Amino acid sequence: MTWRFALVIVPAASDDRRIDFADTFREIDPSAPALSVGELSTQRGDGIFESIGVVDGHAQEVAAHLDRLAHSADICDLPRPNREQWRQAVVLAAAQCPPRGEGVIKLILSRGVEHGPAPTSWVTAAEAPDNTAVRERGVRVVTLDRGYGSDVPGRAPWLLLGAKTLSYAVNMAAIREAKRRGADDAIFLTTDGFVLEAPTASLILQQGRRFVTPAPNGGILHGTTQLSLFEHLREGGYETAYETIPVADLTTADAAWLVSSVRLAAPVSAIDGRELRVDRGLTASFNRYLLSPRT
Repeated sequence: MTWRFALVIVPAASDDRRIDFADTFREIDPSAPALSVGELSTQRGDGIFESIGVVDGHAQEVAAHLDRLAHSADICDLPRPNREQWRQAVVLAAAQCPPRGEGVIKLILSRGVEHGPAPTSWVTAAEAPDNTAVRERGVRVVTLDRGYGSDVPGRAPWLLLGAKTLSYAVNMAAIREAKRRGADDAIFLTTDGFVLEAPTASLILQQGRRFVTPAPNGGILHGTTQLSLFEHLREGGYETAYETIPVADLTTADAAWLVSSVRLAAPVSAIDGRELRVDRGLTASFNRYLLSPRT
């Protein structure tokens, strides 16, 4: 991924939409050193982030991403992001993305430098990887034990389950393990046999004209793409639901997708070696919708 643009955000006091926050941003060379050696985001992964898809220069689902950034900040005891300041920063970053095609904007909020006075915040923009093949061909997945039971999120809030944190080492390790097993990606399971999510995507299952996704009360990151796609499905007359899904339901689903802001909708072609039907027509309609301008 080639970074095109980076912007440091200086914390601001007001969230008034009438204020121009231009003087609180500092553009930097994305290829040059920028972070202090004492930065807690790199030392401990102590921070949160969002990845926003950009289509033809338009940043997608910005409001939902800013909502989730604030939710993650609350879970992690970080200062609440100044919503209007971050929205203006996204506009600046989107202007640096290709006018045609796809890009990705990343929002990062760190606890800052150790013993420092304030958090560190920055925004980057880059061209998105080409996901055409995976949207058409699909992904083969394996199920992996996430290492905790379905009751853990309620008992141990300090695990920060449900926040989009910078601590992604486990997620990346899961994808590497999936590839060692001959698959492309993974679906996490609780130790008591319930379905969670993929390391970098939400899971959607089709059951006839009904579409379900794991309920977010299990410490699942609430997916912005999944939320938008569910709204689209309801408008098309389909039923949608959030449920506690037992692992056995993976083998009886009519079809399944991994969905995320940059990859969009990737059909699941196999789970643990069992082939799954790929509905190419429905997948194509999902991605046409997800590639349309959405606020």
